[in-house]
Amino acid sequence: MLITTTPSLEGKKISAYLGVVTGEAIVGANLFRDLFAGITDIVGGRSGAYEKELRRARETAFAELTTAAGELGANAVVGVDIDYEVLGERNGMLMVCVSGTAVRTE
Repeated sequence: MLITTTPSLEGKKISAYLGVVTGEAIVGANLFRDLFAGITDIVGGRSGAYEKELRRARETAFAELTTAAGELGANAVVGVDIDYEVLGERNGMLMVCVSGTAVRTE
């Protein structure tokens, strides 16, 4: 499955637009607080453990996007947008949302 932020695929013709597809992943912020409590890999203000959790959430969201596109018969997703939102009463959760247009190419 080709996934791109651009509205088209160079060298490929889009033969069908199949609809908007999305993928979401929500991670609790308490997990991040727990990670920070025992982190020893903070260097220069960056946390490898924190970044790993964000990466995993993003990969989960992209996997959902790919599955949704595949169910529509797509072989590509164009115009992909990635958003990060803080949710919850006390901003206790982080949501990663990806969306794009499922297409079939020739």
